[in-house]
Amino acid sequence: MILGGVTIPCEFGFEGHSDADVLSHAITDAMLGALALGDIGMHFPDSDPRWKDCDSLVFLRHARDLIVARGHAIVNVDSTVILERPKLKDYREPIRERLAEALGLDTDHVSVKFKTAEKMGPVGEGRSVEAQAVVLLCSRP
Repeated sequence: MILGGVTIPCEFGFEGHSDADVLSHAITDAMLGALALGDIGMHFPDSDPRWKDCDSLVFLRHARDLIVARGHAIVNVDSTVILERPKLKDYREPIRERLAEALGLDTDHVSVKFKTAEKMGPVGEGRSVEAQAVVLLCSRP
């Protein structure tokens, strides 16, 4: 399982065209959405074999570069991963560090939280995972 660019030992992983890093995908979508630049699928369609098994940090860096090219800067990232297992608390700092490095931010500007779905719905039943992200941008002078 890969979250925020960090490989987490687990008896299962996520399925996707790229490396299926749902956390990096959520943050990428939040960054693109903040400037109305579409979504990850518009920039990296799963119909394009170039993105098969791609490291999702490539997507993060692309979105970061688009933000900078349009005269903005990322102030901070707040994200949440929702899944029942495995427990992720021991991976919080490595994930924050990896995301911060990819985004060119200090680690104290990257928040990663973990929650469960309390046994409700597909996430609570352990059949899926969710990730949510909010990104604050500012205009650069």
